[in-house]
Amino acid sequence: MARGCYGSYLLNSNGVLDDCFCDIESIDVFNNFKIYPRIQKLTERDYFRYYRVNLNRPCPFWADDGHCSIKDCQVEPCPEVSSTNPQLSTLYSQVANAITDIDCEQAQDLGAINSTLSNYSKEAFEDWARHDDAQDHFCELDDETSPDADYVDLLLNPERYTGYKGPSAWRVWNSIYEENCFKPRSVYRPLNPLVPPRGKDALLAYSLLRVTCLCLEKRVFYRLISGLHSSINIHLCAEYLLAEGWSKSLWGPNVQEFRQRFDPAETKGEGTRRLKNLYFLYLIELRALSKVAPYFDRAFVNLYTGDRQEDRATKELLLQFFNETKAFPMHFDEKSMFAGQKIEAKTLKEEFRLHFKNISRIMDCVGCSKCRLWGKLQTQGLGTALKILFSEKEIKNLPEHSPSKGFQLTRQDIVALLNSFGRLSTSIHQLHSFRALLKEKR
Repeated sequence: MARGCYGSYLLNSNGVLDDCFCDIESIDVFNNFKIYPRIQKLTERDYFRYYRVNLNRPCPFWADDGHCSIKDCQVEPCPEVSSTNPQLSTLYSQVANAITDIDCEQAQDLGAINSTLSNYSKEAFEDWARHDDAQDHFCELDDETSPDADYVDLLLNPERYTGYKGPSAWRVWNSIYEENCFKPRSVYRPLNPLVPPRGKDALLAYSLLRVTCLCLEKRVFYRLISGLHSSINIHLCAEYLLAEGWSKSLWGPNVQEFRQRFDPAETKGEGTRRLKNLYFLYLIELRALSKVAPYFDRAFVNLYTGDRQEDRATKELLLQFFNETKAFPMHFDEKSMFAGQKIEAKTLKEEFRLHFKNISRIMDCVGCSKCRLWGKLQTQGLGTALKILFSEKEIKNLPEHSPSKGFQLTRQDIVALLNSFGRLSTSIHQLHSFRALLKEKR
């Protein structure tokens, strides 16, 4: 497909998504005018801006050699909420042997976590913890109870370009796609940058994976992961470091970077599919949000921060947001999944869950602290969405005046769910900006 056709596709935003009855244009209008403004306001509230995360867990699959060696690539926990262990200052100090093409001079500033925590004290966060209930996760996460976990202010650590790339980043995504993800018909993936191309491989920019057609459930799983990957890439392209100055850096959209990741001419035709998978993931999480609304409708469920006025206002905004999500007329029909023979459906559902749980563990192998933060959050958010979609009966049977033993969401689940959907909403909103920029360059 020629680049001109690619630009036209983005500008018109036409196309029907596979596996659901919805078109891209309808999602664009609904998101950009109704959802995006509301989710932005929600994620700025105190309840949703603080995420407890353990960025110190070792990679369970290979030698943890992907961290930048300079000190500003490490996490420096806020002393108000962390232990005073002097060894914390030396975390992530291993030499990044596998990263051969990362500019560490730049990554030291871009990948570091801003650990400032506004006005909240250790006592306030401990009060939050006492208020919350524990619950099994769809993901492999121990962040809520780990002594190495710390609260991070998400507004001070936006998801954007950090310079994290090369073998370390490739290894993470390759492990997700090749070992933990069901793959559809044929998908182009970049060649391994750890191995220099030889012979015919030197003439190929991509390797082709050929696999057989998949059932709906496995196809959905792949599209969710691909959609998450696309969303992350859009954020990196939209918030790219354009210039560095003594007083302030300039961040903004990088059209060339966007084309490199999504132009069909640059991706062997995969760019369009990747963008459609983003929209598909958006529909899945939108459906989960509309389904979980009854959980929050109950009077005793509050979004606790200790400030009653703040908590009431936050819950009111959340319920208004849920009303908008329920109004969308073309939701994904999750009942079509796991609808076969009981034994086969149960086995497939468990396989689905274990694959996703393994992917959540791979996020501990991400070498950039800020990338790891957002990777873990968005993985947990997607896992929470899947948990909701797989708990329809439990949600329908929720007791009105007491907690449910069959279905429960922790603070971390809720914060991750809303922020991960906020990232998807932002990605679709940013696509609108890229369409305008591509039109200018025609």
